[in-house]
Amino acid sequence: MSENSKKWYVLRTAGGKEKKAKEYLEKEIERFGLKDYVNQVLVPTEKVYQIRNGKRVCTERLFFPGYVLIEAELTGELQYIIRNEVPHMSGFLTEKRETKRDTLKDGKVRVQEEKIPIPLRDDEVRRLLGEQDEKASADVETIVDYKVGDAVKITDGPFNGFDGTVEEIVEDRSKLKVVVMIFGRKTLLELNFTQVTKE
Repeated sequence: MSENSKKWYVLRTAGGKEKKAKEYLEKEIERFGLKDYVNQVLVPTEKVYQIRNGKRVCTERLFFPGYVLIEAELTGELQYIIRNEVPHMSGFLTEKRETKRDTLKDGKVRVQEEKIPIPLRDDEVRRLLGEQDEKASADVETIVDYKVGDAVKITDGPFNGFDGTVEEIVEDRSKLKVVVMIFGRKTLLELNFTQVTKE
């Protein structure tokens, strides 16, 4: 068994159960003594920041919901475990391949096909793993649920307690431009996402 014989495969899982399926699979691989055939099991994710109730909250987002990646040399035993022993996992991403072709007495052709796991191409693996590494090292993305015209309440800073309206969203700087009424005049303030909450 060489490292060259190990390839990346895509496994289908129940939605929302990717991490559980990965844990179960790793336990089964260890229990059956198949660690030499598997390099890694991966659930590609990225960190994303969202603004919730005026606070910046870090969450993980899946690149491929419903899928787990495995780098392995596929033995019959490993395939059996993946298809039958791991909860929340329904098998491989496969393609049909012809295994046998017979011509019957009446002249009809009978074709037997089998679904076999297809490995990812090298360029797909490089792109996926490069994307995973790039996302891990890049600045995390902030998801904003504010829209222009939203009514907001300022929760931090010198204008704490004032109500305003979102005039502009400056996502690259994580800022909002908010119009508030101060002494009867409309005033434009620039605030961080974390300094306001939706009304």
